[in-house]
Amino acid sequence: MELLEAIKTRRSIRKFKEEPVAKEVIQELIDTAIWAPSASNRQPWGFVVLTDKNYLKQLSDEAKAGWLAQMDNLPQMQQYRATMQNPDFNIFYNAPALIIIYGKKDSHWSKYDCSMLAQNLMLAAWEKGLGTCWIGFAHNVCDTLQFKAKHNVSEEYELVAPIILGYPETLPKGVVPRKEYPVFYWG
Repeated sequence: MELLEAIKTRRSIRKFKEEPVAKEVIQELIDTAIWAPSASNRQPWGFVVLTDKNYLKQLSDEAKAGWLAQMDNLPQMQQYRATMQNPDFNIFYNAPALIIIYGKKDSHWSKYDCSMLAQNLMLAAWEKGLGTCWIGFAHNVCDTLQFKAKHNVSEEYELVAPIILGYPETLPKGVVPRKEYPVFYWG
């Protein structure tokens, strides 16, 4: 797959085959993703990889309960109330793997650096026939002190990108058109 094709055709995937993703494939994706640029070449990233579907379901249930507990104070989340109340909804969409990208807190640019790494990871996965989706709903469980301690993540790291990974059940058709964008100045 050519790079431009990958950029233009990659989509967020939310329905996966049961087939697990081999550890070697995940490792290769991470090894590719770390070629992202980083400020002063600090390479401020670290990873947690989860593949236990029962554990991911438990984390999903914890995340949903956490969002529901905060819902009244988060007007932007009101649209997700019914989704979070649905016992069958899994925030990880039953994906066979979750790659969590953390960045060092002491680097002002860490979130940007790790976001570029995340894009590399998603494009490399797409090239290999794998689907991904950045799961914003996971932020309230994957950045807690308890979660980080359980998974050996030093307190010097903060969550940037929880990305699910798996073989898509179906592939999206066509290219989604882009919206008009402002160019504020071109001088």
